[in-house]
Amino acid sequence: MADLSPRSEISFLQTFLCSAFAACFAEFCTIPLDTAKVRLQLQKKAVVGDTTGSQKYRGLFGTMATIAREEGLAALWNGIIPGLQRQCIYGGLRIGLYDPVKIFLVGSAFVGDIPLFHKILAALLTGALAIIVANPTDLVKVRLQAEGKLPAGVPRRYSGAVDAYFTIVRQEGVGALWTGLGPNVARNAIINAAELASYDQVKETILKIPGFMDNIFTHLLAGLGAGFFAVCIGSPVDVVKSRMMGDSTYKNTFDCFIKTLKYEGFLAFYKGFLPNFGRLGSWNVIMFLVLEQAKNIFRV
Repeated sequence: MADLSPRSEISFLQTFLCSAFAACFAEFCTIPLDTAKVRLQLQKKAVVGDTTGSQKYRGLFGTMATIAREEGLAALWNGIIPGLQRQCIYGGLRIGLYDPVKIFLVGSAFVGDIPLFHKILAALLTGALAIIVANPTDLVKVRLQAEGKLPAGVPRRYSGAVDAYFTIVRQEGVGALWTGLGPNVARNAIINAAELASYDQVKETILKIPGFMDNIFTHLLAGLGAGFFAVCIGSPVDVVKSRMMGDSTYKNTFDCFIKTLKYEGFLAFYKGFLPNFGRLGSWNVIMFLVLEQAKNIFRV
């Protein structure tokens, strides 16, 4: 990326390990924000005059406080195990493959700044491929995060991550592990393009400004830019993905999209925007900072 590799070449395995570690570290630090985001996205719009349908969750910190108060502080880390599993696979593959695919698209003999189009295309391809492999971990993570919205007295569906995998396969079939694959591929390909390509481009642009160097401050600015673009572009498919995985009442992706649009309006696709940005913005900053430092270890 702009660049995650050129100072000295490191192997794909080294890049994969650095990416997986950085993604897992960022996941652990920010999953409370993600849990709040998922609850806000799954929350249906209250019917006018229906006091029983009033909004339970309000705002990022309000949602986190409600979850912690009603379910315990540990509930904010619901889904952390499949979340880490997801990042090991998805984070390692999407970032580890990005530079090789980018170079393949322009040719190994290419000299100069790689065009933005090729950066975007490379990130789209690696994001789609990585999430196809990692979709089961994403599904289980969302299911566990959604557990807390079940009515009081209703028994929990899963006792943990491993039980969730087996229960889903036993009750719904192996194919159910790839529930929501369509919107998930769309979401992760788009967000991956927004994150990696924008980080690449923003960092490349910053380094051309006199006085800026390839240091932590530059990585921080580029990471914030990556998170902002990712949320703006990927929020609609992220909402549909969360609802498809957390609510079995939708027939398919199109049905989920139409019903959300019809009953809640276009802005519903940006439900949880601020917590989503809080999550992705902080996630990208942490992930890219850790990734850059981890890769420097192998460059020494």
